[in-house]
Amino acid sequence: MALPQPTPPFTAEDYLLWEEQQPEKHEYVHGETFAMDGASRRHVTISGNVFAALDAALEGTPCRTYMADMKLRAEADEAYFYPDVLVTCDAEDHKAEQFMRAPTLVVEVLSPATAAYDRGDKFAAYRRIPSLKEFVLIDPDRRRIEHYRRTQETVWELHEIEPEAPLVLPGLEVTIPWDRIFRNVD
Repeated sequence: MALPQPTPPFTAEDYLLWEEQQPEKHEYVHGETFAMDGASRRHVTISGNVFAALDAALEGTPCRTYMADMKLRAEADEAYFYPDVLVTCDAEDHKAEQFMRAPTLVVEVLSPATAAYDRGDKFAAYRRIPSLKEFVLIDPDRRRIEHYRRTQETVWELHEIEPEAPLVLPGLEVTIPWDRIFRNVD
């Protein structure tokens, strides 16, 4: 009996073509694809709340807000991710159909299955995107918000948002009230 032959890893171009045909979303890292699970109601609600608040606050600026189904390319890591919410102020991104390249802000809503990865390897890949200035992690179970800001090229500063305090995003000059982020969440 012959042994199964290893499948050569996808190239990024192969992934982008393949992903367009898939009914489910997959993230791509170094030639491997990873299926994404569905999100909980609370996860979707928080993502929608953050998207809506940012979209309204950024109206009339060169920045635009995108969510869940828009891929983000982390070129230095040969990766494509689906952040829960992202903001880009890059004119070329606003013309893109498949993925964004120059985010200013990325927001991830944590789930038990992805929390360690979002905080670890995924955040490491995001940090290598030169345009990224702010990264936010929202934990719906603990109602915690962690706000990371780039203060120098390779230095990130953590600001833990106290319960009931607003999320202040100085890079975008936007403030989102705590109650707005967790609106309609049990």
